Amino acid sequence: MRRVAARPMRFLGSLAGRIALILVVGISIASLAALFLAEQGRRAEFRRVRDERVIASALDVIDRLHRDPAGALVSLRDGRLLGAHLAGEGIRPIPPRDDDLTATLARRTAPAIQAVLAHAPTGVCQLHDPFRSRARAAGLKPLMLPDCWLLTLNVGGHPVAVAIDLPRLPAPPGWTTDRLFLLLVVVAAIALSLIVARLATAPLRRLSAAADAFARSIDAEPVVETGPGDVRAALATFNLMQARVRAGLRERTRMLAAISHDLQTPLTRLRLRLEQVEDEALRERLVADLSATLAMVKRGLDLARSGESAEDWSTVDLDSLLSSLADDAAEFGHAVRFTQGCGALVRVRPDALARCLSNLIDNAIKYGGGADIAAHRAGTSVIVTVQDSGPGMDEALLARAFDPFVRADRSRSSGDGTGIGLTIALAQAAAIGADLSLANRPAGGLEATLRLGMKNH
Repeated sequence: MRRVAARPMRFLGSLAGRIALILVVGISIASLAALFLAEQGRRAEFRRVRDERVIASALDVIDRLHRDPAGALVSLRDGRLLGAHLAGEGIRPIPPRDDDLTATLARRTAPAIQAVLAHAPTGVCQLHDPFRSRARAAGLKPLMLPDCWLLTLNVGGHPVAVAIDLPRLPAPPGWTTDRLFLLLVVVAAIALSLIVARLATAPLRRLSAAADAFARSIDAEPVVETGPGDVRAALATFNLMQARVRAGLRERTRMLAAISHDLQTPLTRLRLRLEQVEDEALRERLVADLSATLAMVKRGLDLARSGESAEDWSTVDLDSLLSSLADDAAEFGHAVRFTQGCGALVRVRPDALARCLSNLIDNAIKYGGGADIAAHRAGTSVIVTVQDSGPGMDEALLARAFDPFVRADRSRSSGDGTGIGLTIALAQAAAIGADLSLANRPAGGLEATLRLGMKNH
């Protein structure tokens, strides 16, 4: 359950999630506000149409009373005028007048008429209807009865009340308040927000992937500079940074190579002169120190070169490579065994992989007296382990094992080495996009784990 809840939380914590959340809230609020305003406008238009019908009927009655007061009153009293009749006297309670309709009517009639309109109960219009107390037709309901409006005005100096009944015009139900419709609006807002957020953060994901690839290898391909102008500018800047870092590293490598080459001649002369020292014990110690210096220079150059590689990628039979490395070490009398294969093909830089594994094997031989090499599949990856049976490594030191010139306790070795073997191994692993880690074995000794991507057959 926690894992299911953790994924949405991680998404909401990302830039895409926050953009999507802001868009969902903004689009939903804007959509609902627009729907509310549209509904209000629809209701206002309905009221305007209804009021125009009432005004038109009132103006027609007023016009008839103005042209022929006596005839119009007779028609209204006898019910010969469809939709209007005299309301009679003593209406209680008197309905309150409708100020808006009365003002509109006043603008369209003479001031002396003093016409007033009021929305009256239905019974005012049906007061003299003989069918008022019983059903008029099958299925007739009170809601189907006509709307009733009371028009009062002066005719010949006498007040007259006319009931105007119009067919009921009910307001159609508002579809904007339908729950299913509102749900569809929110779902559409979520879908659109997710799409927009993903499109907006796509350049950032590309940049992140490129940065990760560059962190693993300085020979990573440049990012394709596509997208909006500001995105292209950011990608171009990143590519420029890659090129400058790559140039700086290569210049450093060339400088170290030149220094190493220039040191070879004086060191060789020094060794020849040391051979002339008569004290044999002193001579051996001096020659050993000089050899260690030469080895350190060589390993330092290897470390400088480990971060870059012009080697092409190719597919390698991992079991064959591991078996050959174990056999090569065994030929020199080391207890190195290839114990388990997995039959996997991996796409790597072969020399970089071989150098990484060779350094791990050398480290196991130096500190553990031997190594067991094994490989197994784990999903779409292949895991290679190099184990030794030595005393292991202190946990505090294990955390810094890949740092340059960090060496284990002297008690674990004879004291030779430069302390950069694991650093070179890590750099070579990064050059092929692999992950390298170290851990102490429960049974004793150290285990190096290399995780590689696997090529499908």
